[in-house]
Amino acid sequence: MKVAKIFASVKSQLHVSKKYHTMFRQVFVGPLIHTDENEKLIAKERIAVFVEDGKIVDITENLPKNHISESELKHVFKHFQPNDVTILNDGRFMIPGLIDCHTHAVQFPNLGVGYDKYLLDWLESYTFPLETKYADAKFAEQAYDSVVKRTIGIGTTTACYFASLYGETTTILAEKAAKLGQRAFVGKVNMNIPRDDGYWESTEKSIEDTMAFIESVERIGSPLVKPIITPRFALSCNMELMQKLAKIAKAKDLHIQSHVSENKAEITATKEYFQEYFQPSYTAIYKAAGLLTNKTILAHGVHLEDSELAILKEHGTAIIHCPSSNIYLKSGLCDVQRLRANHVKVGLGTDVSGGASYSMLDAMRSALLVSNCLSMMKDDYTPLSYEDVFHMATLGSAKALSIDDKVGNLVPGKEFDALVVDLNASGTFVDNSKEYKGIQGTLQEKLQRFIYSGDDRNIISVYVQGRNVKC
Repeated sequence: MKVAKIFASVKSQLHVSKKYHTMFRQVFVGPLIHTDENEKLIAKERIAVFVEDGKIVDITENLPKNHISESELKHVFKHFQPNDVTILNDGRFMIPGLIDCHTHAVQFPNLGVGYDKYLLDWLESYTFPLETKYADAKFAEQAYDSVVKRTIGIGTTTACYFASLYGETTTILAEKAAKLGQRAFVGKVNMNIPRDDGYWESTEKSIEDTMAFIESVERIGSPLVKPIITPRFALSCNMELMQKLAKIAKAKDLHIQSHVSENKAEITATKEYFQEYFQPSYTAIYKAAGLLTNKTILAHGVHLEDSELAILKEHGTAIIHCPSSNIYLKSGLCDVQRLRANHVKVGLGTDVSGGASYSMLDAMRSALLVSNCLSMMKDDYTPLSYEDVFHMATLGSAKALSIDDKVGNLVPGKEFDALVVDLNASGTFVDNSKEYKGIQGTLQEKLQRFIYSGDDRNIISVYVQGRNVKC
């Protein structure tokens, strides 16, 4: 097909003039893989995605698939600046950015440590002692800079972070995310149950520091970075504090994050502490506190009772599946299919450092392994597929966070948070550039290979609002 005909085809599809073409700042041409509202995998071999000021404004699928050189395609889009046209060659494709709905930025230095313990002992032996170090601004500066750069590098375009008890140094994490271009929810942790090590705060100080932290994030002025209300979990907060935090979230229309039903010993201890409010479930405590909203995410949910699923569905509250940490800390195998069958929103998280990796690719693999194990333990059980976990890590997580109007898949009207994946990147497990050159498979098979065997070397570009933020 001649170049003139290609241009006519694109122009006809868009129904626009040359002048309209110049309005776009970027165009990405090549294969695209994402999921739709019905969780169906969509794989398109040859499309053009037009981006203006970080938002997808149009998509054309009417591009010939074969026999078009890169120079010819550049000529088709000659009204763009050359650097604003990205052509994805063989082995490369676009996917939505990965969304990590639950990770602890403060715990990255503890990656790979302490997995001989169960949850509550692990917290006391490793986690709380590390978190106290974040009272030091210099330590926090260095640690948080590394966290944001690392997570961006592995394709996390949106991260939902737990920080520490210290509001001032938690602001450093928000500043890092804003500066480096990551979409982030950042939470100053709240804990007012007295502890021997001093890692707790009074109710008054907790509320005062939370308000100051929210104001500090607002002053940053980034549309990408938001504060999130973060009572650590029921065992670290009394009802008074949780109710006051719920009022702040409601007044300021903020997201809320916490943990629920992760470990059986944790559940037993919670029942004992909250006998007055345990009617009869862990989730009921959060309901009594007013913390359950359609902007609330609760990590784990491994041992939820049927009554709790009904409460979560009623409030539109999401469970964040953290399969890696549930395995390493021996908390249990979360049945995601049960959650989905009961119409509970489910997102995916790495849960560093309970989880041993900050890679959402590893989180997807762990989710598949957990589900496969359940399928071998139960009769008539259908395990999760690669399409399921891909959806969970993208649009599913966006829905869990109630930001699916902005991100999660690549359609007009949403912001261009996306990854460019290259299966031919040298030195990776899926390197096709030499021995297996020409053996590419279908686009769906390429996605499978990336999910099961890819790593950060296969992610060559990371876009947030149309800006390439990979360092």
